[in-house]
Amino acid sequence: MMMSQIEGVLSIDKPAGLTSHDVVARIRLISGIRRVGHTGTLDPLATGLLILCLGQATRLAEFLAGQNKEYLATIRLGQETNTFDAEGTIVAEKPVNVSKIQLLAALDQFRGKIKQIPPMYSAVKVDGQPLYRRARQGKVIDRPAREVTIFELDLYCWQSPEIQVRLVCSSGTYVRVIAHDLGRSLGCGAYLMGLRRTAVGNHRVDTAIPLADLQKSGWQDYLQPSDIAVSHLPGVVLAEEEAVSLYHGQRVPHHSESVESLVRAYDENGRFIGILTGDEQYWSAKKILYQPGE
Repeated sequence: MMMSQIEGVLSIDKPAGLTSHDVVARIRLISGIRRVGHTGTLDPLATGLLILCLGQATRLAEFLAGQNKEYLATIRLGQETNTFDAEGTIVAEKPVNVSKIQLLAALDQFRGKIKQIPPMYSAVKVDGQPLYRRARQGKVIDRPAREVTIFELDLYCWQSPEIQVRLVCSSGTYVRVIAHDLGRSLGCGAYLMGLRRTAVGNHRVDTAIPLADLQKSGWQDYLQPSDIAVSHLPGVVLAEEEAVSLYHGQRVPHHSESVESLVRAYDENGRFIGILTGDEQYWSAKKILYQPGE
C-alpha cells in the first residue's frame, strides 16, 4: 500500500518534555506520512494519552477532540507560579495549614459546571493575539471566563504539601487553573506539579503505545482503523447503493423511529462509510471516507 493511502489512528503515551506538535513531527518522520494531526493538545509538562489521526482519518479528528478527558493531576500546595504549573516561576509562598475536611470541601466547589478564566500563559487568543505573548511582555489583560464541566473530581492521594486528584472534565478545561483556583480557595496557593491524561472518551492510556517504542519498521502494527476515532457514536448499516448516493452528496431515506444527530455508517460488508447526520426522514453526509469501487 502506498504511504498516501495509509490511514488510521495511533494512540500514543506521550512522555514529558515534548509538545504535542513534537509528537506529530516524530510520527511524520517514522511513518513517512505528512497528513498527521492530534486530537487534543497536551502541554510539554504532561504525559499520557495523545491520539493521532493519519491520512484520511484526520477528517475525523474533530469528533474525537470534543470528547471528555480524564486526568491524574499532582498539585503542589503552598506555592503559586506565574504559569500556574511547574514550568513557571514561583511568585508566592504560604504555609499549608489545611485539614482533610477542608480539602474535600474545597474540591467539592469545583464539581459540575464552573467558570474558568484562561491563564495568561496560554494559546487562547484575545484580539487576535495569543495570551502568552502578552504574558511574556509582563502584561495582564482581562480574559472572558469560559464555562466547563467537571464530571468527577476525587482526592486520589495526599502527602502534604502535595496532593493527587483524579478528574473527568469536558474538553477545553484547564487543569492548571483548577489547581490555581483550588489553592486560592484553601488560602495557601497551589500550582499544577504534574499531569497525566488517562483517557479521552472511551479510549484509555492503558492501550496506548509509548512513543519510544515506535520505530520506522513495525509502526503500522499499532495503527488502528479510522472508525476507532468515532467509536463513541452509534452505528448504522446501509446498502451499497445508499453509500454511493451519499458519496455523491445525495440524501438517503431511513426508517428509524428515533434518530441520533450523528452516526457512523457502514456498508453491508462492514466497510466504514463515514459520519452521517439525520433528521426525521433522511440521512445526510457529514464526513464521507468511502470511495466507490474500492
